[in-house]
Amino acid sequence: MELNAVYVIVAREFKKFIREKSRLFSAIARPLLWLFIVGAGISRLVPHETGVPYTQFIFPGIIGMTILFSSIFSSISIIWDKEFGFMKEILVAPVSRFSIVIGKALSGTILSTIQALIILALFPVLGFKLGLLQILEIILICVSLSFCISAFGIVIATFYDSYESFSVIMNFIIMPMFFLSGAMYPVKLLPDILRILAKLNPLTYGIDIMKHVLFPDAPGNMGPDISVMTSIAVIIFTSILFVVIAGKLFERKG
Repeated sequence: MELNAVYVIVAREFKKFIREKSRLFSAIARPLLWLFIVGAGISRLVPHETGVPYTQFIFPGIIGMTILFSSIFSSISIIWDKEFGFMKEILVAPVSRFSIVIGKALSGTILSTIQALIILALFPVLGFKLGLLQILEIILICVSLSFCISAFGIVIATFYDSYESFSVIMNFIIMPMFFLSGAMYPVKLLPDILRILAKLNPLTYGIDIMKHVLFPDAPGNMGPDISVMTSIAVIIFTSILFVVIAGKLFERKG
């Protein structure tokens, strides 16, 4: 019963995504804009002596941006489900609330990972030479990070009943998470207070692991900031924490 509930939720969200082709286009257009226009412009301000071209440095961050936006906005389906009564039907069904959360998180994970892999496919254009193992490692990172951010989005969505209010608060969460993740500049160069906030951001750890895979030997400030084991532990811990919190919140609404 629990697995069937998870499957139904995932299949429903995937079918909705397939039908909304404009959603895929907008999700891909945003990171491409940042990578080839914003990144190309800022690269003129970054010294060439760093050893890593700026467009390569921000590539993990652009993949992280794709995951962040896709995962967070996948939780908007919860708002629609509330407005059209589908969520009420799910909550009265004889299934665990955690099954609902996991189903929503997995659907967000699948959709976000697909979009992230489309961006990842650009690595030859940026001058990366990745082996099969490196590609598999990045895919695994994308899946883990997507699940974590999707679960976080579900936690936020449980507090809102309208699309408008959810969209407003998301703008105050998504952009700070992106800019405080090491996506556009090294975390170690941030002021102390911002560095602390960056360390509280799960996106920071996902992007940093990708830096370990893409350019582990980068000199100076252009390389990774956090150890791999620390990043993995944080992503796993926060994923579990968000799922537990979301499950408890759904139980209260049940």
